[in-house]
Amino acid sequence: MEKLKNAKVLLAVLAVLLIGAAGYALKSHPGASEQEAGREQPAAGETASVGGTAYPAPEAGNAAAGNAAGAIGREVKPVRPSAASGLSNERRGWGLKRNSTHQQPEMPSSVSSLLSKYDAYWIGSPGEKAVYLTFDEGYENGYTAKILDILKANEVKAAFFVTGHYLKSQPALVRRMVEEGHIVGNHTETHPSLPDLSDGQIEQELRVVEQEFENVTGQKGMRYLRPPRGEYSERTLAVTRNLGYHNIFWSLALVDWVPMPGGPQEAYDSVMGNLHNGALILLHAVSKDNTEALDKILKDAKAQGYTFKTLDDLVAGGKGASP
Repeated sequence: MEKLKNAKVLLAVLAVLLIGAAGYALKSHPGASEQEAGREQPAAGETASVGGTAYPAPEAGNAAAGNAAGAIGREVKPVRPSAASGLSNERRGWGLKRNSTHQQPEMPSSVSSLLSKYDAYWIGSPGEKAVYLTFDEGYENGYTAKILDILKANEVKAAFFVTGHYLKSQPALVRRMVEEGHIVGNHTETHPSLPDLSDGQIEQELRVVEQEFENVTGQKGMRYLRPPRGEYSERTLAVTRNLGYHNIFWSLALVDWVPMPGGPQEAYDSVMGNLHNGALILLHAVSKDNTEALDKILKDAKAQGYTFKTLDDLVAGGKGASP
């Protein structure tokens, strides 16, 4: 009888211990959603995906840039667009057929006509030796101040397309852009593919950036939009035009959001080797190679007779995309 009593006591003690251990385990190991929220940013040298464009991860120690890479890469859950507009929402990607003769790239007339219908631009006049310089700003990688210095020294005005995160994290640089006469354009709040969004979501993506721009600079209104990843549809062209925007694409761009194998010389050769009348140039300001090549690009383009003009000049010169 005594042995049976001792066995029951032992079993009770074991049960208490097991229950306590289980409770501790539940507290010590959070669920999947909590683990996801605490995921680390990419380490230096890895790649942070931002929509259809892969920006380089920030250098070690640049925590602000690391947070930016994560912020502008957030997924926006697609919502079925409203059919009320009756316009096609077929997703279109941006692509160009280059040539080696400094002529304007070829573009199907159907694409040029569609862009022109909604006052969107990708190139200037073939009869004018003018070029238009633009930069995309997803996050700050330490080069924008130098880019601004170079533009100022060469008396060139550019357009900078900024995300919501860039405005929030780099207000001083955005104010400097405005103070030095550059255009600041809208690159959306979270860098989504616009055809994935409803009309209302598109408006929200743009209005948030507009409000932050006003908070930072005191200026109201933005006129120019660079659609993230260069993806658009007839519906998104119509919706954004109704919101007061000109969609701005490009006729010359580089794979410059990652280090180039040929460094600054490759950046220089890629721009100068494809320069043409009316070129609308897209560069990413995260690129060290672009930054180091920029002064020579500006000086040599001018030496070849090119004039740097602004997007305001482009829009004032004619309607829509057709050269």
